[in-house]
Amino acid sequence: MLTKDIAEYLKELFQEIAADKGFEVVMAEIGEMDHIHIFASAHPKISPSYIVKMLKGISGRLLFIKYPEIKEKLWKGRLWNSSFYLETVGSISEEAIKKYIENQNTKG
Repeated sequence: MLTKDIAEYLKELFQEIAADKGFEVVMAEIGEMDHIHIFASAHPKISPSYIVKMLKGISGRLLFIKYPEIKEKLWKGRLWNSSFYLETVGSISEEAIKKYIENQNTKG
């Protein structure tokens, strides 16, 4: 579902959304062509769940505008499901996170 063109567009959208909402997407990569790994940085006042909500909600709407045909390929017409996994840098190193995310685009 997440072709190279769509993946690149999503990465651009994530950068624009982050800049608009006051946080930073340090890196983003597609994992196995069906999910995305994002390394984000934000002021402590910005909650991680807010970051996820903004990235999923805004990117989903804009992606359907640019690629309306993909909505038909999705289960119930939804791009994102409601789940997500979150890990903080405090529990593992920033370098370990970056290396893991960088390796995602080599799979699939």
